[in-house]
Parts: sequence; structure tokens; C-alpha cells
Amino acid sequence: MSQNITLSIDAMGGDNAPDMVIEGLDMALRELPGTKFILFGRSEVLAPLLEKFPKLSANVELRHSDDVVSSEEKPGIALRSGRKSSMRFAINAVGEGEADGVVSAANTGALMAMAKFVLKTLPGIDRPAIASLLPTMRGECVMLDLGANIQCDAENLVQFAVMGEVFARNVLHISKPSIGILNVGTEVLKGNDSVKQAAAILRETSLPIKFHGFVEGDDIGQGTVDVIVTDGFTGNVALKTIEGTAKLFAGALKQELMRSWFGKIGALIAKPAIDAFRTRFDPRRYDGAMFLGLNGICIKSHGGTDALGFCHAVKLAHELVTDELIDGIKEDYARFSSEHHTIPLNSADT
Repeated sequence: MSQNITLSIDAMGGDNAPDMVIEGLDMALRELPGTKFILFGRSEVLAPLLEKFPKLSANVELRHSDDVVSSEEKPGIALRSGRKSSMRFAINAVGEGEADGVVSAANTGALMAMAKFVLKTLPGIDRPAIASLLPTMRGECVMLDLGANIQCDAENLVQFAVMGEVFARNVLHISKPSIGILNVGTEVLKGNDSVKQAAAILRETSLPIKFHGFVEGDDIGQGTVDVIVTDGFTGNVALKTIEGTAKLFAGALKQELMRSWFGKIGALIAKPAIDAFRTRFDPRRYDGAMFLGLNGICIKSHGGTDALGFCHAVKLAHELVTDELIDGIKEDYARFSSEHHTIPLNSADT
């Protein structure tokens, strides 16, 4: 499949671009030989960088773009004024069928606005959602939405559940992923109307979906379910809390180990275990958030990532193209929509 896949890359997006983009692509190409890349950005900057990576250069088509969307630019302004930016050209390549997916580490809001405008949403999907993988005690889980939609109704949450289930099957390779809705308690009566209505719909659907029910915040790390569904406000807060806690733990552990000679000796003895722990929970391994619900593969890499993180985002894009994720979502949601009219939205337990 690598021989037939072309990915479109916004080479100017991200705090450490374009150097980390080029290095990340070179790393990805070693694992995905034959993959082609269309690189958008300032050619006078990118061409000298590509000369350092001859194997990558042979698989890259460089296209010049003067304009760059800044990290502070508002989505609406970027959509109107960024028509000739590296971000917009990279997305256009997917919309015009030249590329199978796009990867960018640029402004999240601007990327979402442009991708939604160019690629459109899938039939029946009202709003795209940001989905990503998170480490758990059992392995990994998928969580969405992580910030695209601050407020969501029951229909939006149900759409996220269907898309997240397909995403988990393709990325985590679980034949029947379990789905949970993030709530303030696991009891049926807990939560606002949106989560209760969404839960009622998922309980009654005839789709082969394994709906667990409500889950709480501590269930995320425990890996209670494979797919966690929530609104963008709650999801983003949860994500940033997880990231902050991980940094706190890592920093406190290092501080304590370096406090005394005994600690330093202990750290030396435990180095293999510490290295394995660091690798497992390295956020760069989970870089790459998918804009689910768009009629095309669009991956957002973390703005502050390095080459390794960007490499993982590129690999995710490649995997989703290979597994035909978009077709999977279309098929599942079409089946769901065909029988959804029999399930009243007000059927939630009260």
C-alpha cells in the first residue's frame, strides 16, 4: 500500500518547523518505504533542508508557498486570508485528489476551519471531532472530542461514538471496541440531558456496537473502555489535566531521585525500568489527532512537537488511509442513520 499512498504536508506548520517536519518525514519514510509526499512551504528554505536527506528528496514533490498561517491567527481570518498559505494548499491537494491525506502541526482552529471548508463533512455528520489515542493501564484508548466542539447535543455525541468505534477498530485493531460516555457518575440518572439522551440512543441501536454506559474521569487511565466520548470542552480539560499530571509525576520523580546519592544510585539501578516507563508514556508516541467526520484524512500534529512526534503523526495518517477509515465511517453511519429514526431522542431515562 505504501507504494500507492501520497500524503500532503504543511511544511511550515509548528513551533519547530520546517526542520522538524523534514526530519520527521525522513524518519517516517524509513518505516513506510515508497510513500510519496507533496511538501508545501517556502521553497528557498525547504530545498536546502531536503538536500541533507537524499532518500526523502527522491520521494518529495516540493511546491512553493509564501504565506504561513500563524499560531495566533483566528480561524475565520485564516480561512479568508490564508488561501495561498502552505496549510490551505496542503488541504487543497487532498480535496482535489492529488493526496490521500494531509498532516500539519499548525494552528488547530485554522486547520479545522480550512479542512471543513475544503473537504466538507461526511453524509449525516454535523460536526467533525478531534480524536486521539491516550495511554491506559490496558494499552491505549481513543478519546473524542478533544476541543473542536465546546457544546454538543445528544446527536453529536452519538455521531462521535460511531466514528470513534470505527477509528478504534482501524487503529487499535480491536474487533469490537467498547464505548463509554464520560460523565460525572456511572448511574443512569447522572449527567445532563445530552449525555443521558445519547446513552439511551446507543443502548437501543441495532448496530453491533458494544456500549458500556457511563464512565468517569478515573476510567480513562484504567482503560475501562476503548472509546471515550465527550464534548470538546470536557475532553480538552481532561486531556490537558492528563498531560499536566504526567509532567508533574515525571518532574517529581526526577527531583526525588536526584536529591541524594542513594537516590542517584537507585536511579542507575532502575534505569532500564525508568527508560521503558518513559518510552511507554512519551507523548510523542501519541502525536497525531484525527479530525473525524471530514470527507478526507486530516491529521493535526502537536504544535510543539519534534521530529519523532511528527513522524508518528505521519504514520497515523498513512495507517488511516491504508485501512480506508473514511469508507468505514460512511458505511457504519449510513447503517445507523437508516434505523435511527425509530429511536426517539427523548427516550433517555429520567
